[in-house]
Amino acid sequence: MRLSSLKFGKLPVPCNGQLTIMVRKKSSTPNRGFRVADQIQRDLTELIARELKDPRVGMVTIQAVEVTPDYAHAKVFFSLLKGDPVETAEGLNQAAGFLRAGLFKRLHIHTVPTLHFLFDRTTERAADMNALIAQAVASRSKNDD
Repeated sequence: MRLSSLKFGKLPVPCNGQLTIMVRKKSSTPNRGFRVADQIQRDLTELIARELKDPRVGMVTIQAVEVTPDYAHAKVFFSLLKGDPVETAEGLNQAAGFLRAGLFKRLHIHTVPTLHFLFDRTTERAADMNALIAQAVASRSKNDD
């Protein structure tokens, strides 16, 4: 068998002077990590809005969730409409156990990840970039006149 005729997902392995083909085991559910992260994001949004009574946590938007491959940890990125991001992060991280228990009741998976809340500065950076672009366009139009 020629190596160029091998298909993706198969590895040539020499064995007793002969070339044998080992097939990689494909995941039974591709993109499962993304689906779990997406479901965690939806459930956390609902739990924070309806069941979390911490006054430090105001109008929070869950932007993204990243789950480790073993589902042991999840980084939860959030943004705020108003309020202090440091105080909100402290409140969310203190309520992480409560939120994890709520997820355990909703998600039917073996391991519910430990939650780590991080403030997402993407919207602030986007506003800064828009201001810089507007400034550049304004200075360019002044130079054209």
